[in-house]
Amino acid sequence: MIQYFKSIKNKLVEVEAVEKDCWINVTNPSSKEIEYLSQKLLVPADFLIDPLDVDESARTEQHKNCMLIVLRVPIDLGWEVELPFITIPVGIILKRDLIITVCSKSTEVMQTFIESRIRNFYTEKRERMVMQIFLRSSILYLRYLKNINNKADEIQLTLHKSTRNRELLQLLNFEKSLVYFTTSLKSNELMMFRLQRLSLPALKTELDEDLMEDVTTETKQAIEMANIYSNILGNMMGAHSSIISNNLNITIRFLTSVTIILSLPILVASLYGMNVELPFEHHPHAFWIVMSIAVGLSVIGVFYFRKKNLF
Repeated sequence: MIQYFKSIKNKLVEVEAVEKDCWINVTNPSSKEIEYLSQKLLVPADFLIDPLDVDESARTEQHKNCMLIVLRVPIDLGWEVELPFITIPVGIILKRDLIITVCSKSTEVMQTFIESRIRNFYTEKRERMVMQIFLRSSILYLRYLKNINNKADEIQLTLHKSTRNRELLQLLNFEKSLVYFTTSLKSNELMMFRLQRLSLPALKTELDEDLMEDVTTETKQAIEMANIYSNILGNMMGAHSSIISNNLNITIRFLTSVTIILSLPILVASLYGMNVELPFEHHPHAFWIVMSIAVGLSVIGVFYFRKKNLF
């Protein structure tokens, strides 16, 4: 799908075709659309194809009169799926008189621009828009990180009552999402430093400089939060593994103690079941004497195991 937008009188308006200073938003394009844009806008086809690869890393590439910037943005797939949060690449192509964004699916990052929820956003301010996309992406990373942390806390409370595989698998999937976030954020940060060295020509106003500082700050904060939450989640998983192992040891010790205690009366009964001469066999209360011995041994066993904290 191809959409054309342009800022007219401080309002974002969808237009019918390519215009000067417009923004072209490309989502999951077909091969024909890629070929059309490549020929129409004189953009290398690779610039339009590479961002569609979900494994594409953040990078920049220059080609004659256009520049490709690839960054990775977070995607919320919902708590119902196995992996609730992932990251995908978004390609930003800068030309002298327009900007193109390319992505394999609709993202909340780009949707905020389409819905005009970004302040000081104008399609003719192309370099500023790049920084605004970076900033919005970092803000979403922070929001999703908090969502993961809050959900992990809820699961932890559930695990206090009952340890089930489902909750542990959820925590494992959260840990995977955090790894994806950390990797993507670090690659975004490196690519952003590369852009700063390039000194984008339009980033000259005070607003643009402040925006660049905000992007740097938010990205670093997101990386720190991702590392912290990843460590917390890892420690949580380790603690629950230790608890499960400890509970298993306690159960095994308890069952072993019960088995030994129950075997004592059986041992006494087995001895008195042999065809040999035994004490008390002619006594009128032999049965009760044998029963008393068996019960006494069991009671002694219970006290012994209790004293050793094995029962």
